[in-house]
Amino acid sequence: MCLAVPGQIVAFVSDDRQLAKVDVSGVRRTINVALLLPEGLEVGDWVLIHVGFAMSRIDEEEAQRQLDWLSQLGSDELAEFREVDPG
Repeated sequence: MCLAVPGQIVAFVSDDRQLAKVDVSGVRRTINVALLLPEGLEVGDWVLIHVGFAMSRIDEEEAQRQLDWLSQLGSDELAEFREVDPG
């Protein structure tokens, strides 16, 4: 099963701000945030990530609930973020 994983934007890594570095439970990965650019994203915002794309913006409270839930499930989704970042 594929789930969306919450991550916090820590930096933008491309001049057009379509790529961002996110922190997911202490692991940093580069993701595509282009779908959310019309909403206006900033460093510190939380997003739900699915297959390397930010799909929606969420608040910190919702992000923590999702991370807690994924941890309780023993989900492989968080484990995938611990693999080497290809970007």
